[in-house]
Amino acid sequence: MTKTNPGRFFEDYSLGQTIRHAVPRTIAEGERAMYHALYPQRFALYSSDAFAIDCGLDGAPLDDMAVFHTVFGKTVPDVSLNAVANLGYAEGRFLKPVYAGDTLRSESEVIGLKQNSNGKSGVVWVRTTGYDQNDTPVLSYVRWVMVRKRDTEAPAPETTIPDLAKTVAAEDLVIPEGLTFEGYDAELAGEPHRAADYEVGEVIDHVDGTTIEEAEHMLATRLWQNTAKVHFDATFREDGKRLIYGGHVISLARALSFNGLANAQMIVAINAGAHANPCFAGDTVRAWSEVLDKAEVAPGIAAVRLRLVATRGAQAMPGQLRGEDGKYLPDVLLDLDYWALMPA
Repeated sequence: MTKTNPGRFFEDYSLGQTIRHAVPRTIAEGERAMYHALYPQRFALYSSDAFAIDCGLDGAPLDDMAVFHTVFGKTVPDVSLNAVANLGYAEGRFLKPVYAGDTLRSESEVIGLKQNSNGKSGVVWVRTTGYDQNDTPVLSYVRWVMVRKRDTEAPAPETTIPDLAKTVAAEDLVIPEGLTFEGYDAELAGEPHRAADYEVGEVIDHVDGTTIEEAEHMLATRLWQNTAKVHFDATFREDGKRLIYGGHVISLARALSFNGLANAQMIVAINAGAHANPCFAGDTVRAWSEVLDKAEVAPGIAAVRLRLVATRGAQAMPGQLRGEDGKYLPDVLLDLDYWALMPA
């Protein structure tokens, strides 16, 4: 009897199935340093204990996307080890700040199944929750992934496609306990622009670009313990290329967005997300954002809903997302819709 884990295939999932993922992971300060080394991350609330304390927190939390990657990475051996592609996200909410010393684990519930027409693969929807050492939820999100079948003759499950909200309502956003922007130091944060300075429909070109190196993305994939074969095994794809982990593109684009959105301090929800086209080492990633909505969620604190788009190439193509056929343009890598907290 084999003792190795071949990963789940599409026919191994059943509606309502709950999966407890191995292995819990204690987050250390080294995680923050590595995250900031991998990405040009400069948001003040995550960089400075003193700045975070002035904002009412106990210290600088771990970056939201580092928490996301850690929780996500736990799920890969059970959900997407045999994935063709990770397709999208919805209903993501950050429920509690995570600090160095916290231990994170993940659980997922299968909430949707649909076999593809070719009979060789299917789409699996899961709702994943990340918990800390006190079994307190810190993050919850839905994602869907295309997974290979082990046996193409295996019967297809009854199709169930979950009805997912297009956006997390502003009133459902969780504001970290104690957070205040009353004494916010915009000069130290890097930019003077508060939520009132942004208009719905405004498009911001983040100007800068970063070329992805193979070593950086491989280090990131291993840091988050993401074991999906397409990211580290060059023999797994016919073209011999290792696919850049989508979370790597998210974090890179989020870091690039500092130039123009330096005061968008905390991500509190992921409304939707799509990895529009594959990304490979050597691609130069740029980013632009569109302001989709604004809401005041606490005295002096605004939530700004943003569309973050990552592209590859010499120009960021601000505002250009889809072609006349409605499909993503070939150089669009990421389309991420999220809420961030900002001084009002």
